[in-house]
Amino acid sequence: MKVVARRDVTGELRTCSKQEGPAAAANYAGQLQTIARPVAAMTATYPNESTSTRHAHRRDQFILQITGVTAMMTERGHFVVPPGHGLWIPAGVVHQSRAWGEVEAQTIYVTPDRRRGTSETCRLIRASSLVEALMDEAVRMPQTYDQDGRDGKLLELLLAEISHMPEVTLHVQVPPDPRLAAICKAVLGDPSSDLTLDDWADKYSLSRRTLTRLFRRETGQSFSVWRQRVRLLEALARLGAGEPVTCVALDVGYDSPSAFAAMFKRELGAAPRHYLRWTDQEVVLR
Repeated sequence: MKVVARRDVTGELRTCSKQEGPAAAANYAGQLQTIARPVAAMTATYPNESTSTRHAHRRDQFILQITGVTAMMTERGHFVVPPGHGLWIPAGVVHQSRAWGEVEAQTIYVTPDRRRGTSETCRLIRASSLVEALMDEAVRMPQTYDQDGRDGKLLELLLAEISHMPEVTLHVQVPPDPRLAAICKAVLGDPSSDLTLDDWADKYSLSRRTLTRLFRRETGQSFSVWRQRVRLLEALARLGAGEPVTCVALDVGYDSPSAFAAMFKRELGAAPRHYLRWTDQEVVLR
């Protein structure tokens, strides 16, 4: 653990504890669940491809991605969290994370009674500059911050701003039906697989019509659209880890980088090289 002392605008000395690696982060997160304040915060770093154990928290959790990309699997969906995005995970939701690239993330744990309009389901947002600034303040606060003073007011504003942010759809649902869940988990494990809907229907002794109907009923979309979203999320995670666009496009099942780029821009509104922040290493002074 690295401890960095900083002074805020009032001159007060604040301590920022940075947990290094999944084990240290998990241990510290456990301690924060019983802090005698409604909000507890931490910063943590994770090596490339490191994973957490499957776990849940007694408090609501909000994770703000600073660098790298985090893939988050929950019981009901798979999320990808790029830099500048935040994921809200309600208390009790089982989840497991995987780091793509060298990841740094800031996290707050919130007692459910302070939810105040934030979601009772997992929710991914693109963070505003205000959320980013307030999270930076939160991780520097003492654990026993003054709830009635400046720190308490900043945290109230942070929770209000998080609840105000629009949702981003960088996730896929995993349906509760065990047959569909098995298919979805297999595709998530190998997004490049070219098995067709007929192949999956034969494997689980279902007719194509039944599988199509079940899949649309439980996910709200067709299997092909769902699989395209899985490939997009896999690509986004790997691009965030710095892998070349061409390699990513071919590895997730596209015949050419141009076809992949067209899909990516159609879905996210920007070319693969431009969607993630800090993809250009050069800093331009304007």
